[in-house]
Amino acid sequence: MLLTITTTHAPATDLGYLLHKHPERLQSFSMPFGEAHVFYPALSQARCSAVLLLDVDPVGLIRRGVRFPRLDQYVNDRPYVASSFMSVAIGRVFRSALAGKCAERPELVDTPLPLRAELGAIGCTGGEDILRRLFEPLRYTVHATQHPLDDAFPEWGECRYFTVALEGEVRLKDLLTHLYVLIPVLDSQKHYWVGDDEVEKLLRHGEGWLAAHPDRELIVARYVKYRRSLQDAALARLLETEQPEPDADRQAAEAEEEAVEQPMRLNEQRLGSVLAVLKASGAKSVLDLGCGSGKLLAALIKEPAFERIAGADISHRALDDAASRLKLDRLAPRQRERVSLLQTALTYRDRRLAGFDAAAVVEVIEHFDPPRLRSFARTTFGEAQPKTVVITTPNREYNAKFGGLPAGKFRHRDHRFEWTRRELEDWAGEAAGRYGYSVRFLPVGPVDDALGAPTQMAVFER
Repeated sequence: MLLTITTTHAPATDLGYLLHKHPERLQSFSMPFGEAHVFYPALSQARCSAVLLLDVDPVGLIRRGVRFPRLDQYVNDRPYVASSFMSVAIGRVFRSALAGKCAERPELVDTPLPLRAELGAIGCTGGEDILRRLFEPLRYTVHATQHPLDDAFPEWGECRYFTVALEGEVRLKDLLTHLYVLIPVLDSQKHYWVGDDEVEKLLRHGEGWLAAHPDRELIVARYVKYRRSLQDAALARLLETEQPEPDADRQAAEAEEEAVEQPMRLNEQRLGSVLAVLKASGAKSVLDLGCGSGKLLAALIKEPAFERIAGADISHRALDDAASRLKLDRLAPRQRERVSLLQTALTYRDRRLAGFDAAAVVEVIEHFDPPRLRSFARTTFGEAQPKTVVITTPNREYNAKFGGLPAGKFRHRDHRFEWTRRELEDWAGEAAGRYGYSVRFLPVGPVDDALGAPTQMAVFER
């Protein structure tokens, strides 16, 4: 079985440093189940490809007592398809790259590179839909070719095997991590006993991405081979890490922000302004992205014009708060059918976010690390594609008028940035142009002739 990793990063030969494998010689490694070989079929400053060739010995495995779920005789598919054997090989052969270590080119470890990973054959239990559901939320472009059972008998239909290529601008360690975890998830098999240590392995390699993946339950279930006790343990620990701030810290930070803005009742003005734009848009379905405890949802549900309403947030605790605020358990059936709450990350593709007329993003984007704003824009404008998107965010220029706010400080301790009016216009204009929207800007709150309004609003329309 083959795994090929290609980059066009300049110089492309840096791939050898990141993988810790010299491009000009063949290197071989003994595995418990066969041999692994690394070589470079393409090597230039413009393009470099590294191949991990895994030669599995099925006869030796059977003689040592290893049994396969589908084919447990000497003839089976394990030497030819990517499986848990490939994951083990990635973990051993590319151990340093997987861990993000590179003494020769340390600056490249955390640099997204144009990468393409190709798997000659992999079994996909669930077909192409599962393949895309697993990798597209991680910002890969997926190319998949399904193979027929037999070329000579096309009427027999297609088999479970695909040739797959993944393309994206990602860190090499992330690409290897995603392959390490998701190859056996796609195959839905493992060649070794799954025990408690498998949960630790999954959480270690899933750090930073698995908790926010829209199909995390499926990934966890398949990774631990549907062992319920292990599933529950892994999901419980993922939920513990999904919210970076403990409840007390989050509530204290929100209280600090409210104390700054309360004298002008800015939050009420913000929600009123957003609601007015949504009503004027003629939308019948509205999505509240980053809904938090549901303050905007509570206003939306009072408007009969909005026939379908959804709130999306990464935090289960916030969604629980929203459900309590909306009193979902006590709503009349017809009212309850209007509202749904979705646990998801706003920087990952999620098909549930598509199909809405309008979306609101109220005081959310400033909580993203700036590099993730591009993913947020792609998810919102490029994939969900509502006709109207309303975004509000603080205007940093106006902070000078908040007497209780020290100079240079943000209004909320979790804000990663606060933009000037010009900075919002630059970002919003670029995003609108990229995804086919027009954008206009409105002030929210009292307007100062020099500093503008305390909240700035961008309204995207298509």
